[in-house]
Parts: sequence; structure tokens; C-alpha cells
Amino acid sequence: MNDFLEIAGDYDGFVFGTPVHWGGASGAITSFLDRAFYADLNGGGKRFLLKPSAVVISARRAGTTATWDQVNKYFGLMQMPIITSRYWNMVHGTNPDEVRQDFEGMQTMRILGSNMAFFLKCKDLGEKAGIARPAEEAAVYTNFIRG
Repeated sequence: MNDFLEIAGDYDGFVFGTPVHWGGASGAITSFLDRAFYADLNGGGKRFLLKPSAVVISARRAGTTATWDQVNKYFGLMQMPIITSRYWNMVHGTNPDEVRQDFEGMQTMRILGSNMAFFLKCKDLGEKAGIARPAEEAAVYTNFIRG
């Protein structure tokens, strides 16, 4: 984790991937994102702020849309623009050969790659043109349990 956090600040964007396990994201990716984003927030870092992100999901059959929703929530909480495709970023198959036969899924991945590249180019041009980032506000937390 520390190695990833050391280099994450230098990345322009992120694409994470996960298979579907029991109708949701794998424990490996959720543990990884939990640790990375918690460490970044509590360390005062901004490694992920406004960096585009996407998740790619693979499943034999079902659980892909629930997984897509689950992982995208991480990106939303970290203020990361979520890059999408024409359809949800998913492919179906139990192995790489079966996934390659998912022609719609493969097209979805190609479009996702093109959309990520386009967004990164737009962001770079905006920064070079001097377009300022949105002003940051201090976090406000509300406890909904009132005594």
C-alpha cells in the first residue's frame, strides 16, 4: 500500500478492475481502496482529488451493476470524476477467451479507453490554459443523532 501511495500522486488518472464475487466487488479491491483512500484522507493528501477514475468489472453472469455502483461510490467520495462508456464498464466470461467473445463488452472497454484518453487531454489543456481548480471548502460533518 505504501508503495502505491508513494506513486499515486504522480498518476493522471486511474482504472481499477475487479471480478464479481458473491454479487459484489472482490474483497481484494475493496480492502485496497479502503486502505488507500483512508490513508490519503487522514494524511491530508490530495493524491486522488479531481483525477479521473474508472472501474472495469468482469463476471461470469451477474452482479456487475451492483459492483459498478459499489466501486464508483469510492470515487465519488474522493472527488474523482467517473469516466464511463456507452454501457456499464463490464465484460462477461469465466476466462479471457470467453471475455473476448463478449463483443459488446469489448466495445464498451474500447469506448471507455477512448473516453478516458479524451478526458485526460481536456484536463491537461484546461490546466495549461490556466483554468483554476474549484476552490476547496473545509469539510463539514453532521451527526444526525441528536440528543
